[in-house]
This record gives sequence, structure tokens and C-alpha cells, in this order.
Amino acid sequence: MRAVEIHEGTLRIADLDLAAPGPNDVVVAVQAAGINGADLLQLQGFYPAPSGWPAKIPGLEMAGIVSGAGDQVHEALLGRRVCGIVGGGAQATYCVIPAEHLISIPEHVSWNEAGGFAEAFITAHDALVTQGHLHDGMRVLISGASGGVGSAAVQIAHVLGAHVTAVTRSTEHHDALKSLGADVTIVLDDVVDIEPVDLVLELVGARHLTLAMNVLAPFARVVTIGVSSGGAHLDIDLHMIMSKRATVTGSTLRSRSRDEKAEVIKRVSETLLPRWNSGDVKVPLARSFALEDAPAAYEYFARPGKFGKVILRVDQ
Repeated sequence: MRAVEIHEGTLRIADLDLAAPGPNDVVVAVQAAGINGADLLQLQGFYPAPSGWPAKIPGLEMAGIVSGAGDQVHEALLGRRVCGIVGGGAQATYCVIPAEHLISIPEHVSWNEAGGFAEAFITAHDALVTQGHLHDGMRVLISGASGGVGSAAVQIAHVLGAHVTAVTRSTEHHDALKSLGADVTIVLDDVVDIEPVDLVLELVGARHLTLAMNVLAPFARVVTIGVSSGGAHLDIDLHMIMSKRATVTGSTLRSRSRDEKAEVIKRVSETLLPRWNSGDVKVPLARSFALEDAPAAYEYFARPGKFGKVILRVDQ
């Protein structure tokens, strides 16, 4: 198979062997694969793939057609259009994935959109709903809202009945975020001027969270799942945490067990798949590149100012 390979700190396209699927795994002929911040970190020598996943092939999400299956997988999956998350190895012509980690793709959805759905929407749904206890009527503050996870979070919070405030570095993408369901769009420095919020989804890091801690409502929850540009360390006023009875937590998805991921994906399929099928949620696309142009795609991904997902297209 052809695959993007990390080699001595750079990317190259290599011909590699595909690992044999386990009894409950499937092989997907990949049509599109999203690029995420974790891929860039892995290229830079940080955030290695968990044990059991390809160590040198990046990629946490893909979409394609089930082309093979382990002996314990129902044959009805063969030929299905699916997307899903993996611990690594998605940026290749073929990918092995646990059968229970698959999400069906609505017929009207393009491969590029499907290739950018799984990581962003699964991560955002888990952070907002499972970790953040999101429910109808809550006031939610989302930092880094113009990125893949941020724009997914805006849509999820909106369709689940929350009041959504989206935070960005500039006003460039505010109209687009409002079209996805944001009630209010602000830049970072204006966070201190908003009404108290019940839930903060933190994707930027210390620079934003330092401000957001000042607008927590009683019993508010802060869920940190990213430190993209704001630093990872901050001073917290514990008296404020105590007086607000606030909860500060965090989450990552990549290192969770197979069973834990299956539970998360099951909840996403039940909650979001009908809304994806109806068009109530979608994947904004910034740009797509051919698999062979992965170095250029990563360079583009690393630039600020994008809106939506960057996708690698796979020519089978």
C-alpha cells in the first residue's frame, strides 16, 4: 500500500505492508483522511502513536469502503461507506480499524467531508456531552472555534439546545461560525465582557482559559482538550474555584482503550448520525490535497487563519 511515512522528521510517500486485521477488525480502502494537530505534533517528534498502531504512519481519522474483514466480523460490512478513528495509520491507501469503531456515512456526504468528520465530532461530542454534561439551555463558551474540533463543537452545542459563544483570534470567520449555530462570536480579549457561562470547552490553552475563568457561572465545568497556541501552564485562583463550586477537567481520545472508544462512538452514532444525515451538522472544509502532496498539506495545516478541515484525498 502507499502511505504517508514519517522519516527522520520529514514526510515521504512510501510503499509499505498492511498489517493483517484481527478477528474483529476490518480493512478500509481509504478515500480521504483528515489532518489533525496530533499529526503535526507526531511529525515534530511528540505525541507518538499508542502501542499496537503504526508508529510511522500518521493519521487519526479516515473515510472509505470496507474491503476486508477479520473472521469474527459480519460480512454485511463489506462494501459499506464508513468513517472512523484510529490510533494511527489513516493516511494511507488502506487502514485497519476495529469494526466497532466505524460510523456509517450518509449517502449524500462527499468523501472529503466524511474524511474530516470522525476525529473532530467524536472529540467534541465526548468533551461537551460526556465530560461537560451539556444539556439544553446551557451557556457554552468554545475557544479555538474556527478549527476542526471547534467548529464541530459549535454545531453540537447548537443542535443540543445550548447558547453558544465562539471565540477566535480575529473576526475573519465570525459569519461562518454564526451560520453553524454560534449565537455570539467574539475575539479573545472580549471574553471578559460576556455573561457567565456554564461550560467552557478549552482548545487554545492558558491564554484563553486565564480569561475564561473570570466568567464562570456557579457549578460551571471547564473541559480542556487542547493547548494549540495558548500555552499549557496557568495560575488558578483556588478561592474562585471554591466559591463557584466549579469543576476543571480534561480529556484525550487517542490513548483510550478499544472498549472506551467503542462506547464514545456508539453515543456519537446515536446522537449525531441522524443530524449528519439530515444536514443539521456538517464538516467545513478548508482545503484538500492529494495523498502524494502530504508535505504541502501539512505546511498548509500549520498556517494560522484556516476555517475547517484539511483533507488528504486518496486515489485508489
